[in-house]
Amino acid sequence: MSKPKDRPWLLRTYSGHSSARASNELYRANLAKGQTGLSVAFDLPTQTGYDPDHPLARGEVGKVGVPISHLDDMDVLFDQLPLDQMNTSMTINAVAAWMLALYIALAERRGVDPAKLSGTTQNDIVKEYLSRGTHIFPPGPSLRLIVDTITYSVPNVPKWNPTNICSYHLQEAGATPVQELAYALSTAMMVLDAVRKSGQIPEQDFPNVVGRLSFFVNAGIRFVEECCKMRAFTQMWDNITRERYGVEDAKKRRFRYGVQVNSLGLTEQQPENNVQRIVLEMLAVVLSKDARARAVQLPAWNEALGLPRPWDQQWSLRIQQVMAFETDLLEYDDILDGSPVIVDKVQELVDGANEEIARVAEQGGVLAGIESGYMKQALVKSHAERLRAIERNELTIVGVNKYTETAESPLTTSGDGGIMKVDDAVEQQHIDAIVAFRASRDNKKVGEALARLKQVAQGSDNIMPASIACAHAGVTTGEWAGALREVFGEYRAPTGIDISGQHGGDENLESALRERVAKTGEELGRPIKLLVAKPGLDGHSNGAEQIAVKARELGMEVVYEGIRLTPQQIVAAAQEEGVHMVGLSVLSGSHGAMAEMVLDGLREVGLGELPVTMGGIIPDNEHEALKRSGIAAIYTPKDSDLNAIMAEMVDLTRSHNKLKVFGAL
Repeated sequence: MSKPKDRPWLLRTYSGHSSARASNELYRANLAKGQTGLSVAFDLPTQTGYDPDHPLARGEVGKVGVPISHLDDMDVLFDQLPLDQMNTSMTINAVAAWMLALYIALAERRGVDPAKLSGTTQNDIVKEYLSRGTHIFPPGPSLRLIVDTITYSVPNVPKWNPTNICSYHLQEAGATPVQELAYALSTAMMVLDAVRKSGQIPEQDFPNVVGRLSFFVNAGIRFVEECCKMRAFTQMWDNITRERYGVEDAKKRRFRYGVQVNSLGLTEQQPENNVQRIVLEMLAVVLSKDARARAVQLPAWNEALGLPRPWDQQWSLRIQQVMAFETDLLEYDDILDGSPVIVDKVQELVDGANEEIARVAEQGGVLAGIESGYMKQALVKSHAERLRAIERNELTIVGVNKYTETAESPLTTSGDGGIMKVDDAVEQQHIDAIVAFRASRDNKKVGEALARLKQVAQGSDNIMPASIACAHAGVTTGEWAGALREVFGEYRAPTGIDISGQHGGDENLESALRERVAKTGEELGRPIKLLVAKPGLDGHSNGAEQIAVKARELGMEVVYEGIRLTPQQIVAAAQEEGVHMVGLSVLSGSHGAMAEMVLDGLREVGLGELPVTMGGIIPDNEHEALKRSGIAAIYTPKDSDLNAIMAEMVDLTRSHNKLKVFGAL
């Protein structure tokens, strides 16, 4: 008799856009195609606690996810979907307590017992400070919110994973496997220690808390190393939960994780190559039975180009289905057991991670490591080293620095450019809808619910009951977050760009560039001064940080104040700092609106001729319109040569100041 196959992992796609209704239709279509779990992407205003009509939400509504402002929106999002039969993952962090409150309130509205709800709120604020940038509150209050969701969920929503420690975005920000292991496990220990210290969970029930902690991991292209990383995670977590927390039940000690494979390594050049990258990266997290992912969601082949279409998401889902149902992968025990290569590499990663965990502890722990900038600087440095290796051709990226000859891809020559574009009219529709919603509700009940929420926030009671009451009363996302902003304040995380010793690209090119920068400074009478700015709510700062680091290496003065700047703040900084150039970084699809607001602001203060460049995920068919509006140069992921970018920026500065340009290196 043949051995029965293992059950496959949960098959997800990460999706949401435009509106709750449009996203619901996409979810139901994906489930009909064989998807077995939902993974909800929220738009940036929702993630950062703003309603669609807030000034900071302009240009961002519905662009990279679905806007959810109140309980009725949540109801539409899950229309015709049985909450008690689903597994729903929400990529939400700063407002995770609120989204969970809305989900619980929706279950109560529909007469579903919240104890039957199954799913995950990501709810890991540490990686937001370090890489993704959707944090709101300072570290202390943010940890309190995480603790409250855990201590409420474990007894009341026992099948829910209230926090999902997320190393995915750390790798996107440059983390090595050792750093990914160390920072994720350090965060998990910080959270568990805080839950225990809160006294909200009886000690005999603490293993249940450990058993509900889950992880969200990245899988890169270095296949063997990624396999070993997952085995190292499994081994280390088993040891930590047994030795540090005394958990005897092996099932509760299991390293339970979902994964999205690496998006950092997806290329705009020859994007068809991304398909095989995705397949190999997925294989790294499903091959080893004892360290197999419990849920997998794959990016689409065109995510370096823009927002994937439903067909692109279907392709990624089919990749998973072929792996799970056509291959014999699930028929065998762990095929990596006993390999000396695997054993040695796992031990190397474990040893390195334990050393880095000790260094974080020496800093005073994770929160101290965030506030001091230690962890952020470590990631920026690792990312810079990766880029320098690409510059030196020591790290081969097919289609980028080797094998660049290519035929035109038929995948990108369709009328839509191979991606989906959200209609700009969506934003006004949501603004009109939120205004109408506020006018139709019982605002007395809303005021009372918000007053109770602030009272709880100022004390030590669990935030969840008051948040669920707010959901039922008709409180909006912006109002919930606004009330907590009043109590907790807001936080700007360290930028991490104050690192040194990052030279190591092509020394001849860098020497020539430093000479050009120095000569230009002499002719201008002062060094070139560059303002690197991230307008809007997009917090993905990797590109901006690396431009800032590179420019400093070459001798420029750099002004970089981190993420989430308003156009007005950018204009004021350009004026007050006397910069020679502004470099904007936008990856959320709101590049058009952000360019318009910044350029208009510069013209109003007499700086309309100042060179302004823009970097981000910007479709080719939108470049000409941006340049007509006044953007001097556009850089996308395919522009991976930082030396060439710097040379062009020097020449733009020279041209603006009536100096003879140098030309290409």
